[in-house]
Amino acid sequence: MKHLFYLLTFILITSCGSEKTIQLPEISHTEITEVLDISPAYIFYDETKPDSLELNRKNLISTTNWLVNVDKRLTLDQVIPQITFIQNKKKNSSHKKEGVKNYYTCNDTSIKNLGFLEFTDVMYRSYTDEEAFEVDNTIFVLNIMVNSMDEIFIQSFLPETVNTNKTIIDGILSDVNTLKVSNGLDLDSSDFTVNLHFNRNLSFQEYISIKSLFRVFDTEGPTVSKNEFIY
Repeated sequence: MKHLFYLLTFILITSCGSEKTIQLPEISHTEITEVLDISPAYIFYDETKPDSLELNRKNLISTTNWLVNVDKRLTLDQVIPQITFIQNKKKNSSHKKEGVKNYYTCNDTSIKNLGFLEFTDVMYRSYTDEEAFEVDNTIFVLNIMVNSMDEIFIQSFLPETVNTNKTIIDGILSDVNTLKVSNGLDLDSSDFTVNLHFNRNLSFQEYISIKSLFRVFDTEGPTVSKNEFIY
């Protein structure tokens, strides 16, 4: 897989006539280390352009799994419109194939090779969509507001608390347990939903770092909503 990535990069460079590189986001561990039947997209950091990015999606084929390679220096405000654009391209394609998925490509530092985070069903909700951005404060929902790596808020019926990325998961589980006990709720943790809200000025590296923390909820704990809010 690693060699395939470098091969595709070389083809892209020679076809464009100039050298382009991507600094992939780093992650300490990924569950997915191999994806077959793929086509790539690249979102480059390009400081010579007004919006500092360049999207290359020429190699995307709607019947394959997509590997989206995003430069970690770009902000969510720059990246998410491009991600939404290619997501819609695939959803609206008349040639799309059932079961194919979308992944972000990362550098997995634990294996010193590529790893992948799936985002097939993630729906990004922009701060420009006021109705979509209404915060749900019902008792079964915890809204996680990520202002920065060191400023992460949990919003529920409990007093708002601030957590760093090292304690955010413990904080969520603590809030869930407190809500259940204080309200006499006979519920499992999986009956609660976590909504993720990300500051649009976060770098893509910071976004991936936070996202990776919530993998523990794939098998246990609250359900992480597929809606992600960019504010």
